[in-house]
Amino acid sequence: MAMLRPNPRGDFPVVSESAFVDPTAILCGHVIVEDNVFIGPYAVIRADEADENGHVEPILIGSGSNIQDGVVIHSKDGAAVTIGSRTSIAHRSIIHGPCAVGDEVFIGFNSVIFNCTVERGCVVRHNSVVEDCVLPEQFYIPSTTTIHSNTDLLTIPQVTQDATAFSESVAEMNVSLAHSYRRIANQL
Repeated sequence: MAMLRPNPRGDFPVVSESAFVDPTAILCGHVIVEDNVFIGPYAVIRADEADENGHVEPILIGSGSNIQDGVVIHSKDGAAVTIGSRTSIAHRSIIHGPCAVGDEVFIGFNSVIFNCTVERGCVVRHNSVVEDCVLPEQFYIPSTTTIHSNTDLLTIPQVTQDATAFSESVAEMNVSLAHSYRRIANQL
């Protein structure tokens, strides 16, 4: 069983019965995991920092999404983090709120998403940084790119069919893994 624990306020993670959370993952505080989510080994999702009024917004992982090995999702001062449906957060990425990642987004290995909105259908390839900005729908961020509030988005390409197909295949595979690992866990 995954390590699920309350934050200092007493908020406890809520995980759908159809989700799979690896036993090595840690979910702490006001975390909501929707249906058919896969959370891989050593992921850490912490909604434990309160704002000055003691309030903690949730970290929400949308249905059919996957949070892969070693991903860290956290937020400063109780701010919300939302991961949309059918979104893939690849190995060792960091999502740090306040942050909103839309539906059908792919965030590549070792990428950092901080204080921003990444809208539907974007692909952020490996080792990239996106911070302090809004990344509009269907943008493609090549590997090792840094995007800030002053980046001219006209220099950023739109998502290609190949990138979309890759993102969809990763999402489908991880929904399948969530079902398979749940079945195995139920047999133990």
